[in-house]
Amino acid sequence: MNTKLTLTIEQEIIKRAKNYAKEKNQSLSDIIENYLKALTKEEQKQKGKKLNPIVKSLKGSFKMPKNMDYEKELRNRLEEKYL
Repeated sequence: MNTKLTLTIEQEIIKRAKNYAKEKNQSLSDIIENYLKALTKEEQKQKGKKLNPIVKSLKGSFKMPKNMDYEKELRNRLEEKYL
């Protein structure tokens, strides 16, 4: 079921958005609806990911130094292990 929605947006943005929609042969409503679907889908994915109880218990227990280079540290550890 569709519902009417009123938005307050700058005139220039509306003008550009309408031109964009026309070029894509879509309605502005369809473009906005698809954008909102994609936006909320990503948010739902994040909420839907449940942590393993062990990982959840460890979350926040380790604080990395701000100047730590994760990629360099990983590379060094892998070199030690395999070389």
